[in-house]
Amino acid sequence: MAAPRLLALLTALAVTALAVLGAVRSHSPSPLERTPEEVAADAAPRLAFLRSALRDGAGADMQALFPEGYFFTHALYGLARADTGTLDARLRDEALREARWALDRLESPEGTAAFPAGAEPAYGVFHAGWSTYLRVRIVELAGGPEAAPEEAGRLAEDTAELRSAFSASLDRGTPYLEAYPGQAWPVDSVVAAAALARDARVRGTDGHDSLLAAWKEAAAAHTDPATGLIPHRADAATGAPAEGARGSSQALLLRFLPDIDPAWAARDRAAFQEAFASPVAPLPGVREHPRGDDSPGDVDSGPLVLGLSASASTVALGDAVVYGDAASAAALTGFAEALGLPVAAGGERRYLGGALPVGDAFLVWSLTAQGTHPDPLPPPDGASPSAHAPPAWWRAPWYALAGLVTAAAWWVAWMAAHPRRSRNPGDGGR
Repeated sequence: MAAPRLLALLTALAVTALAVLGAVRSHSPSPLERTPEEVAADAAPRLAFLRSALRDGAGADMQALFPEGYFFTHALYGLARADTGTLDARLRDEALREARWALDRLESPEGTAAFPAGAEPAYGVFHAGWSTYLRVRIVELAGGPEAAPEEAGRLAEDTAELRSAFSASLDRGTPYLEAYPGQAWPVDSVVAAAALARDARVRGTDGHDSLLAAWKEAAAAHTDPATGLIPHRADAATGAPAEGARGSSQALLLRFLPDIDPAWAARDRAAFQEAFASPVAPLPGVREHPRGDDSPGDVDSGPLVLGLSASASTVALGDAVVYGDAASAAALTGFAEALGLPVAAGGERRYLGGALPVGDAFLVWSLTAQGTHPDPLPPPDGASPSAHAPPAWWRAPWYALAGLVTAAAWWVAWMAAHPRRSRNPGDGGR
């Protein structure tokens, strides 16, 4: 009987420890509650894990599991590194070195293998947009074109190629470039347009202004009629919405839209929260489909829980930071820390045992969002940025559930320690 009792006791202790740890981690401060230097310091062990994982082949592992898994893991790592160099000047040299390494990986044969080399722009707008945006951030962090002349020269070539592709596309009547032959996801074009807009500020040029004005006009004419937001998928030939707005792409593009037009970004973020914020009070997060649409998840969203997408919710944490939504940022940070089972060891911090580094990359990119957009965008018309944030009591049901599970574990332990004795039918019987 000793072994079952010991096992039950150890199980009860482990359950109690996890419940207490989860409760404590749910109160982890969000980036909006920390100084820029504290945010960068918090990101350091997360980035250390990604650095070692990527050099051990995590990019190829993620590509085997997710579309663009290799690319996303490296790109987000590079962008988060650039953010930390902006947040804390003491990290600038390391941030530049690692961001440049990540960009080299994106442009390596492994980084371009999944994309169409003959597309316009080369390798399609997904690859071109994200890699150009990372190059802009590198030139910006280096101190501008004068401080990084070779990279600035390549940046000029990249942006010229993007500008040419957008011009041709707008002449055909669509603002949305192809990522793959015959396939267009508007979020990719938003990233590319944001790269042009940020390049204009970094290099002090007005060479993109007329194109961006035409692009914004065309994009506004090709929105999802149901929500008024940029659609998830578009007809590659006409730009007409082929699939309405979805949480996974909206959460992403809302990180880049402020570069193009802050007022437009603020309006769309408010509309996005209205249609996609979690309606389930104890579950902070973002729906993959608008409220009332219970369609299943797919490869873009990942598995859905009560309609919520884990990937979209992770990216939405960065949105909350960019748009100054302190309540949502706090809830999404706490939720990720409580459920992500993070483990810190050897100067590294990883989630879910390090099984999905691309998830770690999305999270650290969200947590360092202030490095890209240091000043939170005000909401439209003076509305509260936290109008659709989870309620202050969102943790209460989780406390109750943790208490019930803990109580059940200790009840099992008590029963194992005090087993009922079976009665011998011959003792005292008739």
